[in-house]
Amino acid sequence: MTRLAVPKTYKLYIGGKFPRSESGRTYEVLSKKGAFLANAALASRKDARDAVVAARSALGGWSGATGYNRGQVLYRIAELLEGRRDQFVDELMSSEGLSKAAATKQVDTSIDAWVWYAGWADKYVQVAGNGNAVSGPYFNLSTPEPTGVVAAIAPQEGNSLLGLVAVVAPAVLTGNTVVVVASEAAPLAAISLSEVLATSDVPGGVINILTGSPQEIAPWLAGHADVNALDLAGAEAIDWVDLQVMAADTLKRVLPPVTGAPAPSLERIVALTETKTVWHTKSLI
Repeated sequence: MTRLAVPKTYKLYIGGKFPRSESGRTYEVLSKKGAFLANAALASRKDARDAVVAARSALGGWSGATGYNRGQVLYRIAELLEGRRDQFVDELMSSEGLSKAAATKQVDTSIDAWVWYAGWADKYVQVAGNGNAVSGPYFNLSTPEPTGVVAAIAPQEGNSLLGLVAVVAPAVLTGNTVVVVASEAAPLAAISLSEVLATSDVPGGVINILTGSPQEIAPWLAGHADVNALDLAGAEAIDWVDLQVMAADTLKRVLPPVTGAPAPSLERIVALTETKTVWHTKSLI
């Protein structure tokens, strides 16, 4: 008897669950050689709104956790990703047409990025914050705090796993929650990562992953009043200037497009925080 393969239909990852697109739409994910790999959900405006609602609901608990706790959660993601390393290598080879060596390097770099950012979770405040010199009997202290809900477009050309990790990890380590649009052409690794997230310690709604067309979804995220920041890392191929204009209407922080996957950096962590400065009277005793 000939056994038929069971083609996978990937779903969205919203609020810690795996819903189909409310529109019922899907699209075919093809290999570099044009072979069918899977069906993926084609996210709609309603899906984007649902993801923002989930991210906003999770914000209070996640931002209220200690940096040390958030670092432990990010490190747990790295552990689970390491345990499914071979699966991710296979998915990158099939969806991006990479050699095994190149796919392995991307997976290992993605794991290392989670570890690197996990290490900063309880340290970035000490580096980015400051005790300011003032004239008078006062303490003046500045400290970075999370911006809120961050919408991000992951890099679209290559690095489908690493690119997604590179925009999500620096945002969530500070206490932000994220809605990210994965690579449209190669979403397999991104949705497999959502399975890792669902079995990790990440609370539902902290990271929400949409698949489909960034050109269709991005304007709704850019104009959404409950989104606080917009990371356009993977928006080079779409009209990102218009997205900046839309974001300005609701005073969003905007990070511009980059080429490839953003390298790990403290600057990327701090870019998605807001600095709060407080004054405190010095004791006269």
